Amino acid sequence: MAHKNNCDRPYGCSVEATLSVIGGRWKPVIIFNLLQNDVLRFGELKKRIEGITQRMLTNQLRELEKDKIVARKVYAEVPPRVEYSLTDYGRTLEPIMISMRDWGAEHVNVKFDESSAL
Repeated sequence: MAHKNNCDRPYGCSVEATLSVIGGRWKPVIIFNLLQNDVLRFGELKKRIEGITQRMLTNQLRELEKDKIVARKVYAEVPPRVEYSLTDYGRTLEPIMISMRDWGAEHVNVKFDESSAL
């Protein structure tokens, strides 16, 4: 089966373009949580994502906001309330996130030993 190379674009290959937006350990987890919950406050996200630091969550949300994947809404209250949600553009990532979830669920028990090669 022949695949189109797609390596003549500014990001190189199409996979690189995708990874430039959602790559890393935390971004897919943040996106998936927002897909499941529509709107979450910072503290709620932090509680749902085991192991992420406050600084890392802040940085990842800023990058996702810059890439127009996540919307940030600040309420003029004391104390301030900030809510995060996916933009319509961010919601276009749903099929990718669902595929990642399904693949992970199916392969979570696969064990690789030193002799196995991919």
